[in-house]
Amino acid sequence: MTETASAAVPVAVCQFAPTSSREGNRDRIAELTADAAARGARLIVFPEYSSYFVDPMDESLAANAESLDGDFGSTLTALAADHGVVIVAGLVETASDAQHVHNTVVAVRGDGMLASYRKQHLYDAFGQTESDWIEAGDLGAATFELAGIRFGLMTCYDLRFPEVSRTLIDAGADALVVPAEWVRGPLKEHHWTTLLAARAIENTAYVIAADHPTPIGVGHSQIVDPQGVVLAGVGTTEGIAVAAVERATIERVRAVNPSLRVRRYAVGPR
Repeated sequence: MTETASAAVPVAVCQFAPTSSREGNRDRIAELTADAAARGARLIVFPEYSSYFVDPMDESLAANAESLDGDFGSTLTALAADHGVVIVAGLVETASDAQHVHNTVVAVRGDGMLASYRKQHLYDAFGQTESDWIEAGDLGAATFELAGIRFGLMTCYDLRFPEVSRTLIDAGADALVVPAEWVRGPLKEHHWTTLLAARAIENTAYVIAADHPTPIGVGHSQIVDPQGVVLAGVGTTEGIAVAAVERATIERVRAVNPSLRVRRYAVGPR
């Protein structure tokens, strides 16, 4: 077996409840990062809006937005260096005007930023209007590589749009990383878990998803394998789940089910 074929990355999803305290959120991320790293994780994934969160959303989002190299990014970089890991987390990022922010996901290593992704599909659904406060990101795929495995970034509501995950797969992703604040409501837990499995199965890829716990989110952060099997997960409270993303598993599943190779349609912007 080649080195690439034997590649494996232990990953962790850290389910926690970000608040309106930016310092408090950074402190909690530091605690969870240390715990996940001690369990062997090399990639540690936190939820959407990890840097700052209020429910309902209001003008304080813009007042607490940061640049990519602000306090939040600097803290993640230092934590990644201290523990020898890559950290993915949601950042409330400054936007093009003073009234809006970007809902951004960053992937950070000890020597700096690996990738960043600004949420493309805003949550204007189920009675919510995220676009009142958030500026959508430009179209495109954001990926990074760790130990021979390529990870693609998407955010929460993007999960309902299979084109997003397929675009990441076309960009070479082996695993989809999904920080979320999956808003609670009737059947929402069912939608969340069903869509995580669907994105894994249809793309023959791992899905690594970190949500807020209840009562804000639905919880159930999960690591799902390319056949839609949940390898590890968290319930509805704060917690950490760890599992390995394995190149050999991806190759085995895609050999048995070569759906990506035999498909007859490509994905393009609308």
